[in-house]
This record gives sequence, C-alpha cells and structure tokens, in this order.
Amino acid sequence: MPQPQPVLANLTGAAVFLVLGIEDGGEQTVRDLLPDLGGLTRSVGSRAPHDGLALVVGIGSDAWDRLFAGPRPAGLHPFEELAGSRHLAPATPGDLLLHVRAERMDLCFELATKITGRLGAAVSVLDETHGFRYFDCRDLIGFVDGTENPVGQDATDAVLIGEEDPAFAGGSYVIVQKYLHDMAGWNALSTERQELIIGRTKLDNVELDDAAKPADSHVALNTVTGPDGEGLDIWRLNMPFGSFTEGGECGTYFIGYARDPWVTEEMLRNMFLGRGPATHDRLLDFSTPVTGTLFHVPSKDFLSDPPPAPGTPDAARARTDAPSAPQPPEPSVPSAARDGSLHIGSLKRSLSP
Repeated sequence: MPQPQPVLANLTGAAVFLVLGIEDGGEQTVRDLLPDLGGLTRSVGSRAPHDGLALVVGIGSDAWDRLFAGPRPAGLHPFEELAGSRHLAPATPGDLLLHVRAERMDLCFELATKITGRLGAAVSVLDETHGFRYFDCRDLIGFVDGTENPVGQDATDAVLIGEEDPAFAGGSYVIVQKYLHDMAGWNALSTERQELIIGRTKLDNVELDDAAKPADSHVALNTVTGPDGEGLDIWRLNMPFGSFTEGGECGTYFIGYARDPWVTEEMLRNMFLGRGPATHDRLLDFSTPVTGTLFHVPSKDFLSDPPPAPGTPDAARARTDAPSAPQPPEPSVPSAARDGSLHIGSLKRSLSP
C-alpha cells in the first residue's frame, strides 16, 4: 500500500480550508509544487513539533486531465448538484483543496502562506475558511459533531482506496461543503425541538430511540444500509467558522473523506432529495450549503513522483504502464448504488454534514 496523506489524523484545534482554481498556464507551477509539499510541511511543523501540523491536498476532476497524463481515479467526477423540493446542494468550482490543520492557527496560517506564495498567480482563491474547535467538538448549533467516525482498521478500510483501483491505492476522496447557519431561527427553537431535528440529545449526545426519532431528522436520513445490512462509514473532520462583520456569516465546514465518494453522496441525496416519508433533512431549514466540490486525495507516493504532464513525450508511456484493476473488478460499493439505490452501506449515528 502506498503511503497515504494524513487523512486519518485526529481533529485539531484549528484548520484552514482553501479551495483554489488553477489559472490557464498555471499547471506546471502546480506540478512543480506537489513533490515539495511534504518538505514544506515538515519545515513549518518542526517549529512546534507537538502541535500536529498536517496537510492534505485534493485534486478536482476538471484539473486532473490538465495536470496528469495516464489513467484517472475511478471515482473522480465533478460534484453533482442536488435540487430537492425545498433545498439545493450547489456544485461549485474547485481545482485544488488544501486542508491544513494543527492545534494552533499560526502553524496553519504559516504553511498556507508558504504554499500560496509558491503558487502565486498560477491559482486563484475560490473559497477560504478558517475553522476552529468549539468546546467539546460541538457545532455552533450546540450538538457534538462527528462522534461516530470509525476507528482503527475500520477507519482505514472506510477511507483508503485499495486493490479495487490499484493505480490509486492509498488515496481517498473528499467532498467539502460550506454550510451557513440561521442561528437566530435555530436559537428560537426549544431544546426538545432541536433534538428532534437532529435525532440526538443535546447535552449528553445520545441518539434518540428509533420510535422517538422523526423520519426527517438528520440522523435518520444519514442511516443507509448495504445489501447485507453492513455499514459503510466516512471520516468527518468538520469545523465551525464565523465572523463578526456586518452581515457576518457563521456555520459548519463539512469535509468528509471516503474510499468511494458514493458513500457520502448517498448521504447527501437522502438529506436533500428525501427518503420514504421524509422530503428532506429538517436541519437544512436552518443550515444552507453555499459550496460543494469533490476531490481525489492522492497518496504521498503519487505527490512525490506524479505522472508526466499531458502532451509530453512520456505521456503515452504513462497510459500503457499504469497498473490495471484485477479482473473481474471488485467495486468498493455494490453496482446497484450507481443507479440511485440505497445499497451502499450505513452512516448510522453520524452527525454530519
């Protein structure tokens, strides 16, 4: 297994999320930076070695063919807009994702400064969000977020690509969405009403019994099961953000990593398009996404020695030398999931996005 990027590092006290667009002609500058990212991270992190500085880089679907010759990751595609009866999950542009996290914001800021300084005019910043840990890992709406992340080998199995796509083993996929909260409307609700919308108790973070949990609660609509009743998880590192300027925004930056993006996408389909008697996730009446982008997260080995650029003499050889998937292929999710069925696993008891 190639060495993965630090996707499975624990939640930290601070994070910077940068979604970048690659300007025309900026591709080579980006390619030149990729092998140096590990060294830049170690250089900054050495100044505070116990504060957990980590960097994860994702590459969007449109940018992939501009940067690399050869095969594409099997699950890489543009984020698909979801238009429900009442709420919309928009699809927004993004060629690169920088997920920088540490216990201290100064480390995040310093590393992001060095990376963007190297990229210069080769990229434009499409979205910048600074996240922070809020008390005991709570969202600004007051509920604990992300308590059901898998652990140990289960986490590795849920997040890292394996033999189903050998050219990209050790990689992952990530979906990001920036949600803005209507805090005035939310805070006007009683605690009991909030708990029914979420599907958990607020103080002690206990999931409500199925009999008490509404079908349109956040937890209920994040529960899906595979053909054998097995669960498939994602790895969530959501963080609150906010500002105090006039018209200041606050909300949650959802970031979900998965071995196959269909797992996260099915969760979002349930939320926005509904399932059974529920037309949508009731939390969406108070939390609105304004971005939505999907990225592939290559392994560290890939970033250290990326494939040749398109149009170069080595590009044709990259296509023929790439390892092929085992025959017959073993998909990471049942093929029925591709036609919109629910046969892709369980996110039961998750609280994200």
